[in-house]
Amino acid sequence: MKLIATLTSPFARKVRIALAEKRIECALVEESPRAPGSTVSDFNPLGKIPVLVLDDGSALYDSRVIVEYLDTVSPFARLIPEPSRQRIAVRRWEALADGICDAAAAIAIERRRAAGKQSRAWIERQERKVGLGVAELARELGERAWCSGEAYSLADIATGCALGYLDLRQPDLDWRDEYPNLARHADKLAKRPSFADTAPPPPNPPS
Repeated sequence: MKLIATLTSPFARKVRIALAEKRIECALVEESPRAPGSTVSDFNPLGKIPVLVLDDGSALYDSRVIVEYLDTVSPFARLIPEPSRQRIAVRRWEALADGICDAAAAIAIERRRAAGKQSRAWIERQERKVGLGVAELARELGERAWCSGEAYSLADIATGCALGYLDLRQPDLDWRDEYPNLARHADKLAKRPSFADTAPPPPNPPS
């Protein structure tokens, strides 16, 4: 089994954390869909990562499907609760966190365009999604120990990955001072080996 991913993708990080928490051995193949000669489309026709290639050669995508699969193949550390109401609550957290990542990635992609071709209106629309999304994460978390229910779950993994991705792609976004409860939760998650071992590398300094 192998995971095709990049070290900066928050969706791939979510899968990598799940693999660690579930104690599942899996080879990591670093590959960007945008790299010349990329083979990602050979495994995912949408040309997106992460992709989990199983031992029989079949492939799973996207991250939500992969994590659900992983949660069924190992008895360790149940990440998605079985009772339907609790399950939906956790998946709702995941959807919100993933949406924040989608918006942050859209901003990063737009900012890679030549300055004269960037759409300020598009960037502002995505920034609004990020701002409202983070505010909702903070409101939902409140002063609870964990995002959903009484135990660590996929909700915490997805939230931690989203906040980490904002630190990577939008370092000027001052979410920590504005939402200290999220900052405390992110700091607590960062101490887990699964989070520490999958932290994205810092961006390259300008030359």
